[in-house]
This record gives sequence, C-alpha cells and structure tokens, in this order.
Amino acid sequence: MEAQAYRGTCLENVAVHYDVVLISGAEPTWEKDFLVDYEVADPTDQAALSAAGRALAERHRLAGVMTLTEWYLVPVARLARQLDLPTTAPEALQGCRNKHTSRTLFARHGVPSAASVSVRTEHEAHVAARRIGFPVVLKPAAHAASMGVIRVDTAGELPAAYAVAAKTAGQGVESTQVLVEEYLDGPEMSVECVTYRGQSTVVAVTRKTVGCAPYFEELAHAVDADDPLRATVTPAALAALDALGVTDGVSHVELRVVDGRARLIEVNARIAGDMISHLVHLATGVDLARAAADIACGRTPDLTPTRRQAAAIRFLYPAYSGTLTARRITKPVGGVERVRFQRQPGDKLLLPQDGGDLFTARIGYLITTGPTTAIVQARAQEAYRALDVQVTPAEQTVPAIGESGA
Repeated sequence: MEAQAYRGTCLENVAVHYDVVLISGAEPTWEKDFLVDYEVADPTDQAALSAAGRALAERHRLAGVMTLTEWYLVPVARLARQLDLPTTAPEALQGCRNKHTSRTLFARHGVPSAASVSVRTEHEAHVAARRIGFPVVLKPAAHAASMGVIRVDTAGELPAAYAVAAKTAGQGVESTQVLVEEYLDGPEMSVECVTYRGQSTVVAVTRKTVGCAPYFEELAHAVDADDPLRATVTPAALAALDALGVTDGVSHVELRVVDGRARLIEVNARIAGDMISHLVHLATGVDLARAAADIACGRTPDLTPTRRQAAAIRFLYPAYSGTLTARRITKPVGGVERVRFQRQPGDKLLLPQDGGDLFTARIGYLITTGPTTAIVQARAQEAYRALDVQVTPAEQTVPAIGESGA
C-alpha cells in the first residue's frame, strides 16, 4: 500500500478533472475507485508499455500521458511520442535520470553544482575521492529516493561505502555506475517547478530534514508559501531545467544552499514523492497533480496561489531495526491534517544502517498545517509525542517513539 499512502492524493486530484486510464505492473486495487479503464503491463518494458498504450488508445480518445514514478519517466515519454501526445523529449529525461549526464550538462551551461566523478571500481573511487577531498558522497548514477547514497568522511570508510553504493547502482537501468561527489555542506531543500512549453515557474520551496548518517534518509519536509529562500534558489532551479532540456511537466529540483549560494544536487522530472505535492497544495492552494495532467494534455496549468500558509510532514522511524509491536494515537493534537500508519504490528523494520531503506524502515507519517513553518513544526513535534509506537529488537522490547520514548 506504499503507492496509496504517498500517491493516492495525486490520483484522486487528477480523477476529479479527467477520466483516468492506467497502465500498471499489477492488477489495480485501491486505484480502481479513480479509473475508467486499465491495462496490466510492466511499465519498464517498452514493448509491453507501448502495446498497453495502443490498446487503451483503441478504447478511449487519449488526451495525455503522465507518470508519477521516477523509473518510468523515459518509457512513458517514448509512449507519449508514439501516441503523438505532449512530452519532454525522452533524451532529456534520460539526462535527468543519469546523474552523471546531469552534472555534465550543468557544467556546460554554468549551473552551480558539485564536483563529480563517475567510477566503475573501488580503486577509481579512491582516486576520485582523493582528488575531490573528503568528505565525499557516493551515490548510484541512476536510482531514486536517496537509496545507496552515503557520505564518506575518510579513506578507511570508502570500501564499505562503495559496496553499498555499487550494490544499489547495479539495479539501475539507465546506468550502473557510481558517482563520487563533493559533499555540499548546507541546508537541503527542493524547488517544486512547473514547466509548460519551455517556460518554467517555481511554485514552492520545500525544506528538508535528513538523518540516519552517513545515509541521507529524509525524515521531514516543510513547505512555507512565504519561504524567504525562494528568491535565492529560483535562478539555479530554472537554469538546471533549461540545461537538461525539460520542456513540459512538473519537476522536483533538489539542491543545497552553501555560503548563501544554491548548488544543484539533481533534477527529478516528475512530481515530488513523500507527499510534498500535498504539502504544496495545503500551503499554496496550487495542485501540482492537476498541473501535471493539464500539461500532459497540452493545456495551460493554473498556478495561481489561493493560500498563504505552511504545511509539514514528519516521517515515523524506529530508533533501531526490529519488529513493530504496537502503534496508536494516544490523544488528539491541533493542526494535524492526517496521521498515516503504513506498517502493521508484526512487520519487520530495517533501517539503512542495517541494510534497509525508506521502504523497509518507515512506520508512517503525520502532516500538520499552520500559519508559519515554526508553528507547523511545533505541532508536528507535539503530535509525534502523542504517538505510542513500539518496536521489539532481537532480545528485548524497547519503546521506539512517541509517549514511550526515543
């Protein structure tokens, strides 16, 4: 139910305005409430995807094609081309998916980024790290959700870190290489952008909280309609989209602000995950899912803000890997928009340091709203304390979060 927990609002919002048909790798379940038709096909298999698209086109007059999933960007763009529907060029999306290509294009177009070297062996990684200077970041050239991304502070840490990054990179489609990159020391954020016929607009800025060092697990996000850093990060985000050739769609541009200057991490040419599009909707009134659907259908998106407030999401992680034994809300808290548990008692939880990732570690999330970022974060902390979530490690039961500790 991961997709429903994090993408359900997107599908629901689009279905309000459009008749939706779906191509899915498995028989739809919860999605059926929002669909008029569907085909089952592997979206990463271009031939299967194209056949499913043609089958739907024979039954319906298709106006546009879009995806919310990082791994499907290039195949779906090719499908849009085959059906003569609007899309950013598949070649441009390949540049977004391959971070080495992105860095090359950033350098060519003068977009402030990070020093980056593509490597294929541990020895090459050592050479690159010494050249760049520790600390460095190792990451797969083509993956998503910060999986396989790890900070390395010393040469002694590099062999184990390279093994982690290389294992994840080996699952890549566009590239199996590992990147060794300069560590950008500054606050991390994303810029939520909308591009229509080559003109890009910044809709919102998302402040990120990352943890589980040396990994970069995303623990919380906050969107404020009046974020003071918007003017600082906007030029770099728009320049990055131009450099990569993104012409149509919603993008999630990640960067860090170092010494007052925006430095690009990567461009994800799709709606942000982690419920960020919902935060943007709560904070500004702009519906990014509707905008993406409009653009896919060749229509001008409505980006007029109708709200000026803040919204935040906090993810629920255990203090250690183990088995979830209990999770409940102990009391109501003001300003809470929703609490969602995505794990059931008895489920195994595996943190990144134990070989897991966000899909194996997260228990759920809570979302709060309010007039400012400070207020929504305070409400999130209060709501967090109102949870009773317990995890059993190998030999003893120790409370994980909320009332019972951590």
